[in-house]
Amino acid sequence: MRGDMKHLVAILVVAILSGCAGYDKPAMLKFGEDVELDQIYDISHDVPSCPPTGWTRAQLHALKAADFEVSDFWARQLLARKITGCLASPDPALRDGIAFEALSHTLRAKQLDDETKRALLVELSVRLGSKDTLGFEHPFAVLALAEVARADRIEPFLTREERTKLLVAAQHWFINISDYRGFDDKEGWRHSVAHGSDLLMQLALNPAIDDEGLRVIVSAVEMQVAPAGHAYVNGESERLARPILYAASRGVMSEQEWTEWFGALAKPRAEVFTSEAGLAWRHDVMAFLQSLYVNVVIGSDPNDDVMRPGLEAALKALP
Repeated sequence: MRGDMKHLVAILVVAILSGCAGYDKPAMLKFGEDVELDQIYDISHDVPSCPPTGWTRAQLHALKAADFEVSDFWARQLLARKITGCLASPDPALRDGIAFEALSHTLRAKQLDDETKRALLVELSVRLGSKDTLGFEHPFAVLALAEVARADRIEPFLTREERTKLLVAAQHWFINISDYRGFDDKEGWRHSVAHGSDLLMQLALNPAIDDEGLRVIVSAVEMQVAPAGHAYVNGESERLARPILYAASRGVMSEQEWTEWFGALAKPRAEVFTSEAGLAWRHDVMAFLQSLYVNVVIGSDPNDDVMRPGLEAALKALP
């Protein structure tokens, strides 16, 4: 049933985006069809190696020690595109400590041109369609995509069509997450739900995403608040709350709509105190609602207060 719901939501997203006035429908998407990444992006490409051609591990570590500063403009653009190969590395020092940090640094320092940022958008989005046998490539590609989305939010460079493709790809990948591994002492982070939430948060913050797009984000988060049989222990609930907070702050839903939404989340799916699935559900929903509630109550943004009545009612209704 859950798989059918994911399939249905993917179809509905295409319908929403093709029908709303704020978005240009990507030419390769047809109304009513399910969305696959190879329909959104051209998946025929050369996969960068790790370390990138012309680089050694020692040189990459030296680059990190130099705060990822590459003085030559064109060398910097090329490295940004090639370093994506290390996002799939089983070595956390290469994957997280070098590849992601290098991309985050150059994007936040505004050291990449629009052509390179667009190339990263496509390259990273395509990686979400890989088999990802080890489980590292997807979560770190989506985390890097969050940095690309942030760059577009700070200084827009994407067209409406490109931004729509990103939203569709993010939603489709996020609702289909099935690998819930977080941190491992030897292998480091995977953290798909948290990293995907970061991308949804950046999109929710972007004023170029209209109410229809924000509702797509809210619906996507709903699908991962309490995955069947899994209890979050790596801070996922707090990360899931962030795109919801920003969507609420932008007025995506009314107080009544939020109250109904939270009420639906608080309805048990199984016997709560006599099954592992029920206990995991209660743990996840409570952690999510509590994270939102704390932020609404002690936060400084009055615009998200619209959620408070619904949050209080849902927390009281939880078994």
